[in-house]
Amino acid sequence: MEFLLTISSYLLGSVPSGFIIGALSGVDVRNAGSGNIGATNVARLLGKRRGLLTLVADVAKGFVPVLLAEKLGMSDVGIALVAMAAFLGHLYPLFLRFQGGKGVATAFGALLGVAPPATLVLLVVFGIAVLFCRIVSLGSIAAALAAPFALWALDYSAVLVLMSAFLGGMIVLRHRENIKRLLDGTEPRFGSR
Repeated sequence: MEFLLTISSYLLGSVPSGFIIGALSGVDVRNAGSGNIGATNVARLLGKRRGLLTLVADVAKGFVPVLLAEKLGMSDVGIALVAMAAFLGHLYPLFLRFQGGKGVATAFGALLGVAPPATLVLLVVFGIAVLFCRIVSLGSIAAALAAPFALWALDYSAVLVLMSAFLGGMIVLRHRENIKRLLDGTEPRFGSR
């Protein structure tokens, strides 16, 4: 059962929400804006409503499998594997030749299912960063770096802390270009097109 759910989680994570929403609007989001299939790029290209729809779909890709794993009584190891599979599906989607997004929303969904109080802390970290600088990538990086500390401080198991460190580390790696632009002062602010 754990194996099947893990594979299914990867396949669900592989569904490219932003790409599909863009295609339905006549735009290949991979070839416009930042080239990312995530909610921020979709919002910049197609408006806030489609961006929000992408965000909800990407969060659900992480949240639903984890919730199902918990309902089935899986161990923390099993739940962590399901969460990471959904996340990796978004990063390396089978349906887009393994060229996916940065995983922030899907990781958020997975963490929301695993550790709601810690995820609330991460949402506050993200919100404060974005509120003060209006740079979504900086908020994402700050929340990603804070993730293992939040789970550790709230006494989650070592397995789940390590899982959150993996998710956070991969998110930071996927933001390499953003980090370069942040250092150069050229990273776009939210609301700019």
